[in-house]
Amino acid sequence: MGYQIELRHFTYFMAVAEELHFRKAADRLFISQPGLSRQIKQMEEIMGVTLFIRNKRKVSLTAAGSYLKKELDYIFNHIDFTVKQTRLIDKGSDGEIRIGFLGSAMQTVIPELLVKVNEEYPTIQFSLEEMSNYFQVEAIEKDQLDIGFVRLARVPKDIQMKTIHTDTFSLVLPSRHHLTEKTFTSVKQVSGEHFILFSSDYSSLYFDIIMSICEDKGFTPKVSHKSVHAQTIFKLVESGLGVAIVPTSLQQGFDLDVKFLEIPKISQKATLSFIWKKDNRNPALQQIMKFLQ
Repeated sequence: MGYQIELRHFTYFMAVAEELHFRKAADRLFISQPGLSRQIKQMEEIMGVTLFIRNKRKVSLTAAGSYLKKELDYIFNHIDFTVKQTRLIDKGSDGEIRIGFLGSAMQTVIPELLVKVNEEYPTIQFSLEEMSNYFQVEAIEKDQLDIGFVRLARVPKDIQMKTIHTDTFSLVLPSRHHLTEKTFTSVKQVSGEHFILFSSDYSSLYFDIIMSICEDKGFTPKVSHKSVHAQTIFKLVESGLGVAIVPTSLQQGFDLDVKFLEIPKISQKATLSFIWKKDNRNPALQQIMKFLQ
């Protein structure tokens, strides 16, 4: 066969792999459905593999197709980023660093990092996106992020992790609550109240730590609401719908009618780590790693 794999084949494959529907993929690519089917069939013949399982009801990926999609996700993301970096460097910039983070990292850790980097490398640009632990790990594996700020106990073996900040925990109460710094001695004093917690989807490790703080004091918290945003949690506390436990540093940057009481006599700490991929080749990342060590 005289045909060779070309970039268009991969583009067509990715459209079908993401849509799992030939007509929708064809519409997205602005080509005919029969033409798209021929291109995918040609690609499978050239590679000598079956990439899709087709029947009248649905289209699904084979094991080989799933592997190819994962690898092409990384390759296409890397190509897009490389083109963008090349343009920035051509304009005199040192490039861009893409950062994912949990909300608590934005209170002190990330602003301090950006200030330090800007003093020495003023032409490095940053893109910032708040996302959960899981999506940060996934994005770093796909080359969509350079750095993530997470609360995790472990990460995949191709990702590096280093603790960057350790914090205490504080109880968040409506400002009118009867407990004060002088009278607050144990989280067990609010064991009968409803709790508003960060969702386990946000950080399963963090959720488990909060539960252990309460269980160590002899009770299981009655969780009435969950959220992935600190602002939402604090608004619910302000409205009298419950109390919360958060890293102490989260009290900065919010102007709400709540108070924070640091929880005494507990061993648990809120550990924030940064993660990056071992083989990340972004030169801008290499320049700022000294600020993260």
